[in-house]
Amino acid sequence: MLTSPLAAPLKSRSPRVDQLPMEAVTFAGVLGAIAGSFLNVVTYRLPRHESVITPASHCPSCGAPVKPYDNIPILSFLLLRGHCRFCSASISVRYPLVEALTAALCVGTVLAHRSVAAIALSVALILLVVPAALIDLEHRIIPNQITAAGALLALLIGLALNPAGEPERLIAGAAAGGFLLLAALARPGAMGMGDVKLAAVMGLFLGRAVAPAILIALLGGVLVGALVIAKRGTREGRRTAVPFGPFLALGAIAAVYAGQPLVQEYVNHFVH
Repeated sequence: MLTSPLAAPLKSRSPRVDQLPMEAVTFAGVLGAIAGSFLNVVTYRLPRHESVITPASHCPSCGAPVKPYDNIPILSFLLLRGHCRFCSASISVRYPLVEALTAALCVGTVLAHRSVAAIALSVALILLVVPAALIDLEHRIIPNQITAAGALLALLIGLALNPAGEPERLIAGAAAGGFLLLAALARPGAMGMGDVKLAAVMGLFLGRAVAPAILIALLGGVLVGALVIAKRGTREGRRTAVPFGPFLALGAIAAVYAGQPLVQEYVNHFVH
């Protein structure tokens, strides 16, 4: 019986890490927390068209520069009890939560994968979708700077660590972006071009695993939309704008951990 080439096991050709030392997991957590701190800066400044590099971190209330010992991810927030050292203004709890979430996601990634390319692509994708989701949730936009940087980073990592998988990732990016582009054109205003670009970039990172990511995003969006309609009524609910970026981020994170197994399960059962 002839079988489809898709039925072949989805194996990475990049170098593998068969035994992961605890130091690597700890390093991933620390690096993730530090990256999360930077993502807080990106989330705050990028929609305001401010540089994410200069000036140095400062209190938005009094403008006082944040000292290095007050800028330790998670720990500084706890030691300062959530207030600025100089003016006692409250510091949003979102900052340590983003740092902790990013750290946890990075640790989960190195535990879930053994391929160097898969770890690098997955961590980079996480660092992309976290600020994209937060900015879209607050400002209803996904900045081009994020998607452009993500596309470039995906290509660089993919070509450097797993060039054999690059054709698949390019096709997946075009397919994911094209699918959401059709949806945006079919119903203008229901989906922004930022969502389309983010979906395409997700394909460049995830390859064929972008399929369950998009499916999870759509199901999440439909579910939340149904809840909004149930709460506010059909007319008002349909007029309520629900950003799609957070659902794409949710789908991307789910695909980082379970995307390839889900695709392989589908291939094993339905592609012969």
